[in-house]
Amino acid sequence: MMELDQLDRKAAEAFEGYVVRKDLVRTFSRQFPVPTYVVEFLLGRYCATTDETEIEEGLEIVQRQLTSRTVKAGEEELFKARAYKDGNVKLIDMVSVRFSAKDNGYLAMLPSLQLNNVRIPDKLVDDNERLLTGGFYAEITLEYDAIIAEEKAGNPFGVFALKPIQLSKRNVLDVLSEARQQFTTEEWVNVLLRSIGLEPEKLDGPAKAAMLMRMVPFVERNYNMVELGPRGTGKSHLFQQVSPYAHLISGGKATVAKMFVNNANGQRGLVCQYDVVCFDEVSGISFDSKDGVNIMKGYMESGEFSRGKESIRGDGSMVFVGNFDVDVEHQQRVGHLFGPLPDEMRDDTAWMDRIHCYLPGWNVPKMSGGLLTDHFGLVSDFLSECLSHLRNQSRVSALQGRVQFGGALSGRDTNGVNKTVSGLLKLLSPDMNARVSDEDLEWAVRQAMEVRRRVKEQQKRIGSAEFRNTHFSYIMGNEGIEKFVATPELQADNAIGTDPLEPGQIWAISEGGTYVDDNAGLYRIEVNEGPGSGVKILNNPIPPAFRESIRYAEQNLYSRAAQLVGDRDPRSHEFTVQLRAFDASKKGAKLGIPALVAMCSGMLKKPIRGGLILIGEINLGGSIEPVLNAVNIIELAVEKEAQAVLLPVSCRRQLFDLSDDMATKVDVQFYADAKDAMLKALVE
Repeated sequence: MMELDQLDRKAAEAFEGYVVRKDLVRTFSRQFPVPTYVVEFLLGRYCATTDETEIEEGLEIVQRQLTSRTVKAGEEELFKARAYKDGNVKLIDMVSVRFSAKDNGYLAMLPSLQLNNVRIPDKLVDDNERLLTGGFYAEITLEYDAIIAEEKAGNPFGVFALKPIQLSKRNVLDVLSEARQQFTTEEWVNVLLRSIGLEPEKLDGPAKAAMLMRMVPFVERNYNMVELGPRGTGKSHLFQQVSPYAHLISGGKATVAKMFVNNANGQRGLVCQYDVVCFDEVSGISFDSKDGVNIMKGYMESGEFSRGKESIRGDGSMVFVGNFDVDVEHQQRVGHLFGPLPDEMRDDTAWMDRIHCYLPGWNVPKMSGGLLTDHFGLVSDFLSECLSHLRNQSRVSALQGRVQFGGALSGRDTNGVNKTVSGLLKLLSPDMNARVSDEDLEWAVRQAMEVRRRVKEQQKRIGSAEFRNTHFSYIMGNEGIEKFVATPELQADNAIGTDPLEPGQIWAISEGGTYVDDNAGLYRIEVNEGPGSGVKILNNPIPPAFRESIRYAEQNLYSRAAQLVGDRDPRSHEFTVQLRAFDASKKGAKLGIPALVAMCSGMLKKPIRGGLILIGEINLGGSIEPVLNAVNIIELAVEKEAQAVLLPVSCRRQLFDLSDDMATKVDVQFYADAKDAMLKALVE
């Protein structure tokens, strides 16, 4: 027997009648030819309890219904015979409908019975329009009419009654919102992950974020997402097995009539009938007409498409999932991250620009038994109904007055980030009247910026100049600190990124000291400032050469405060300093100028330019010490992928010996004194 943990007990109490043990779902998942949400629909009806006796009784009922109402391969004639003998038979099946002009009415298709001409009343179709666009799973009462059977070309089988496999209660969102208040954010995220069948304890932070991001299209209208990554990470599971409001298109042709509108009869397509339309194995998808991608682009932009003079609106989100044949690093070396897409989309920057989120599928581990949960989670039909209701809300207002976006974001970037933030906040806090904490809001903003910036980075790789500025940033809180958001797969731990670091952080190269083993090396100096006084170095032990440079930097900051930081008093601030080495060199000699600029950056709350390395030492009198091996330093900076190097102007003559090749790979700039170095280093 499964042992309940604290979260199980809490979830069972808060969501009485709406939770189910996910290990019970798996006992039926492969026995019967139906999706997970069908099994959970029945389990939620009979087993939504913690009482073991009631669970056992409910399992017997579910087992009996699934056995008697699902059609396994080879049992088709058996069910037809039952309908013939008894007049009707109950079954659980996927049902879809087409209009037949010949029969002057609708005909249903039941694939498990291989029946394509089943009578169905007009009212059932009118009440369930999705029957006409791919259909859905339902509990069906199938009747057999012996009189019609005797007629020439008669259709003796008919659908007498139909109940969709989905929850119909209207107050589900109220139940969800009220119960959510009993959980912390971390607990609530774990409940959501268990609800889709995963054990959160087995997932790290990036994997959890990716799983939540997969749910955003379910709560956000007209949301466009791409997920590409390794095989076997469950990319299509959520869209095929968990929610009846999603439709999965697997490979082959995607017709305009099926997706948008059928010009022959005016029937609305999938994007009007489902919350989410997912293209699985997207590399194999093609459109039946040249206009297909153009119609899609128009819809992805505005949520509208045209049929003649009529403009039709849909709110279905579009998701594109596929696989990399190589790892993400190799994919970036040989091309760009949209490489696996079909030819019509692969290099189309206009299509890419309409993507709100590029989900990093490589952050998700391959699905295995160890990742699946045995604990309680929300019943899928309850959860999917709640998610569908959340589409009617917007949480963009949570950003107003609290978050300011940086200048690198275009209109489409801002729209994409807003939609992703809104979706994530709906998942974290279903109650639209509840205030979102600063921590949750900042987390959502950083996630949203990362997944949108990934799109922008690929556009830049293709070579379009209009997408060159990808340094996404935001300002949040009263301090007014501009924070930059990177895409981790583009960053190397020992290489200089193009993004500005946080205020107080700077890249530097030490030219080395007088000791034989003190060679040039790359460092990052990180300074935090706060109330107090003095400078504290966190390194243990503290390299003597670095301690000396810090002492020079500190004294110059005090003596030249008016020039460097204006009316701020550095003596009323405490500076905490850490030196991080990225080479064999550990001594940190002659880093006075970078340390001084880092302190000023921390005090002024202004970041250092991205891709910049600063070099130089300052003495107690404020003079800049000469750099003896400037050419070697430039070569090391190029090796570390720096964009720019800032040197004392006294190095200028040395650089005549710099090779032409090196000179073209990095922007070399000069400074005259400490103030000049600071002004040239800070982001303008």
